[in-house]
Amino acid sequence: MDREPLTYAKAGVDVEAGDRAVALMRSAVEATHGPRVLGGIGGFAGLWRLAGPGGRHAGQGRDQVMSDPVLAAASDGVGTKLLVAQALDRHDTVGIDLVAMVVDDVVVPGAAPLFVLDYLAVGRVDPGRVAAIVAGVAEGCRLARCALLGGETAEHPDAMAPGAYDLAGFALGMVERDRLLGPDRVVTGDVLLGLASSGLHSNGFSLARRVLARAGVGYERELPELRVTAGEALLTPTRIYAPHLVDLLATGIEVHALCHVTGGGLPGNLPRCLPPGLTARVDRASWEPPPIFRVLAELGPVDDQELARATNLGVGMVVVLPAAEADRAAAFLAEREVPSWVMGEVASR
Repeated sequence: MDREPLTYAKAGVDVEAGDRAVALMRSAVEATHGPRVLGGIGGFAGLWRLAGPGGRHAGQGRDQVMSDPVLAAASDGVGTKLLVAQALDRHDTVGIDLVAMVVDDVVVPGAAPLFVLDYLAVGRVDPGRVAAIVAGVAEGCRLARCALLGGETAEHPDAMAPGAYDLAGFALGMVERDRLLGPDRVVTGDVLLGLASSGLHSNGFSLARRVLARAGVGYERELPELRVTAGEALLTPTRIYAPHLVDLLATGIEVHALCHVTGGGLPGNLPRCLPPGLTARVDRASWEPPPIFRVLAELGPVDDQELARATNLGVGMVVVLPAAEADRAAAFLAEREVPSWVMGEVASR
């Protein structure tokens, strides 16, 4: 019987590796902090100063006086897109996906994201890999104009393979109560302004991976339709809409509702931003989805209805607004390199 003293490291948890990972990620995390963040990385809880002098409430550097602030919170993960990253040993972009999934939920009621928390579970701590993942989260927060306030990295030997990991995130935002967006503002005649996605974003990957596997297409294979490898196309980071939409709302352009197109696609998400008795009429001919969707449809084969339920089909966010405001909103977004187009309208059932 082996009586050699057992250590935490021998049991699979390397505390020193965890400390090295924190040291490597520190500068990327602290670069997202503004004057509202109190303290720094390493505390038990992240601290955010909600109100400054004179009762001013704000996100990073965008103070405004709020009389009745409402907090908006969301949590999500990256899903099986992580399996593609692990297969290709490329971990620097999935953090952007994570931030996008949570801040673009938070902005739907009109809230400006304040900060994000991340949770990373790994089979074994590889400091360089952990630092790359968290650097991606920090980059996502920079793009979203919010702070990476804190997080947790947990080593789970036996429960996960050494090279496996899972990533989850939590975001908090704030909006003035009388500026809340939602179904109660939507009326017949409103138009649907579709905002282009960058690709699959972080949904539909169980289907996409199965399609490629059955067709014998490896992630390293370059497909003429994509002009990049299949893996590069799948790992294209999720577009982050939140800061552009926060700025759009600040212009005074009238917006009634927003719809973040995630799991369930347009059929599963558009009804969530409409009041009872109204429906969305979508003109499917008004846009051409990015090539990755056509590739999956043909390789599968996957029929149009199934693809629409599993993926975003090239539409990552929908803005519901009066028809008279559509051109102004589209021009504003175009200046920020976010392509958009009128893809339908709201009508009575």
